[in-house]
Amino acid sequence: MKTLFTTAINAHALNIALLLLRLVGGSFMITHGIGKWEKLAAGGNIEFADPFGIGAAPSLLLAVFAELVCAALLILGFGTRLASIPLIVTMAVAAFIAHGDDPFKKKELALLYLAIYIALLLLGSGKYSLDQLIGGKASKAVKKK
Repeated sequence: MKTLFTTAINAHALNIALLLLRLVGGSFMITHGIGKWEKLAAGGNIEFADPFGIGAAPSLLLAVFAELVCAALLILGFGTRLASIPLIVTMAVAAFIAHGDDPFKKKELALLYLAIYIALLLLGSGKYSLDQLIGGKASKAVKKK
């Protein structure tokens, strides 16, 4: 019972949780990116939000980059903190601009993704990642139990 209520951080559990966040946050986002990629590849008259005033097509291209390329990098755990930044921007735009006037139910998913990507920005990729293979030993900040 004492183990259930401890506030100590278990390094192994943290690394598993980070892996799970990366896999779920990345793979689920890719499904959103595929639809946008198809819209971009079809060409023609592209209708898409333009929150930065750069045009619908460039805005769509940036969303596709975030939702496909950056999400794939998250899954691999490669450049996780850097890859999370475009995803954070994309989800913030989706929640607060594209769905800004919509009820909470419409922006709930974007906010959930946003929370996942902010957590990954703050915590990094964890032990089970390409970042770990490339960067060497994990931080000693969280001691193994």
